Amino acid sequence: MPPLDELTGRGNKSSLFYFMAVDAFFIEEKLHELLNEKFAEEGYQDCFLVDFHLSAANKLEVFVDADSGLTLEKCQRISRHVEHHFDEAGWLGESYTLEVSSPGLTNPLKLQRQYVKNIGRKVEVTLKEGTVKTGPLVAAGETSCTIQETLVVLEGKKKKKMEVQTELPYDEIKRTMIVISF
Repeated sequence: MPPLDELTGRGNKSSLFYFMAVDAFFIEEKLHELLNEKFAEEGYQDCFLVDFHLSAANKLEVFVDADSGLTLEKCQRISRHVEHHFDEAGWLGESYTLEVSSPGLTNPLKLQRQYVKNIGRKVEVTLKEGTVKTGPLVAAGETSCTIQETLVVLEGKKKKKMEVQTELPYDEIKRTMIVISF
């Protein structure tokens, strides 16, 4: 049997990374279990996980959303549920930071459910090939979304504005941001 130092990877950065990665996968699995449990409760069935980040400083940021809108109260109750189980099991040790929030308007849309929720809002879509398209989000299907663009076309010597609906497959989108208007 190899010595304990070889098993724990002391002094070996790649082994340390491996153990950190395993821990991150474990935390991800537990987080999904806890959120699925909470999202099965009455009043939380329209909630969903958008993303999460676990930093080396033991800070767990959890971004959740809800089809009907995420209230501060829902965020607090989801946070308490996760915190209770993480504290009880000690999965992140005694010292960690947990933040549960909505993704906010400054983060890109990641899930189809977010597109559906934001129909009617103005978005800026950057395609993987570099083109940027801006306009109200008018539809969101399983494989694509549709925005309404205002295009300027030449008719003879005159410029004419024309409204067109452009379908954008999700797999061609690099990022979609909500445009904040004041």
